[in-house]
Amino acid sequence: MSPEITLGLIVLIPVIVLMLMRVNAALVFLSLCLGDVLVQFVAPDANSFVTLFSAHVPKGIDTGNNTIKVVLLLLPVVLTAIFMIRTVSGYGKLALNLLTSAGVGLLGGLLAVPLLPPGLSHNIVQSPLWVQVQRAQDLIVGVSALICLLVLWMQRPRTGHSSKHGKH
Repeated sequence: MSPEITLGLIVLIPVIVLMLMRVNAALVFLSLCLGDVLVQFVAPDANSFVTLFSAHVPKGIDTGNNTIKVVLLLLPVVLTAIFMIRTVSGYGKLALNLLTSAGVGLLGGLLAVPLLPPGLSHNIVQSPLWVQVQRAQDLIVGVSALICLLVLWMQRPRTGHSSKHGKH
């Protein structure tokens, strides 16, 4: 499979899944950011922990550093998606959720591709499309984060007077 198709699938699959499951993509975006923090700060210790118990890990399961990083990156995303199924309703919110889902897919691609197996990662990183994605990295992260913040701010509970009056 060509690197462009692989990269396209890496970006589009999360968008499709989030839209079909009607998951609040802004929360998934934040979970992806949390996953990146876990990769940066927890992965070295997690790798040592897994190495300690590697004699008990069944043969055929790769416990390499990148595998642990991929799990740490995606575990918060998967759990958030599962717990937040059907949290988006209405066509307006779905349209806005499409933008945040695209941000999740693009940021997920930026974070996951370097952690993929070396052959696959190398093929994608050497493609002209990846060069363009890398150039747009700041724009992808900045715009996605801003859209996610706007979505979260719009979900703020309304305060004020209700139409029902209580007993006085």
